[in-house]
Amino acid sequence: MVQYIMNLFNHKGENVMARAKLSKTEKVRNLFSKGQSVTWKTLRNKFDLTSPAAMVGKLRNEGMMIYENRTSAGVSYRVGTPSKAVIAAGQTALFGSQGYASA
Repeated sequence: MVQYIMNLFNHKGENVMARAKLSKTEKVRNLFSKGQSVTWKTLRNKFDLTSPAAMVGKLRNEGMMIYENRTSAGVSYRVGTPSKAVIAAGQTALFGSQGYASA
């Protein structure tokens, strides 16, 4: 019996039952993927971000279409779908003007 207990303690790391720790970026990305608006204060306080705007910029560079809403109550962010004009501007920036009619 004592040998069985000793074997349990000697084989650390083989039976890990915990989940991998998520980075702040992954946590914020998951929050945005829920589809609700997220306030600047929520990003600042819940995720301990020094600059929530920098995190939003980073996610935008990764391809997320994040819109900013400024009101008297403060700043909030939401994920949306890009408009046809934004897609056309991106294609023009990548491929140049190739004579396509704009939508």
